[in-house]
Amino acid sequence: MNKSTEETLITFERKILRKIFGPAIEDYQWQIKTNVELKKLCKDVNIGTFIKLHRLRCKGHRQGMDDARNTKKICEANLHQK
Repeated sequence: MNKSTEETLITFERKILRKIFGPAIEDYQWQIKTNVELKKLCKDVNIGTFIKLHRLRCKGHRQGMDDARNTKKICEANLHQK
């Protein structure tokens, strides 16, 4: 995943989170949540970090597989083609 794709995903994630959590009333005015408030609500895990961690976890799972497994053979063959 390149940097621009990650930024696009994070921006989209914030847009969805704003809809989920909705605005708040402060001083008799509606205010949308800031990026910092959204980050606190989601415990500092954004979609880009989640995807990277998930890929690492999957790679570790494949590395631990027996060499005779078809899944491991296919993944290793795809890596060698790139």
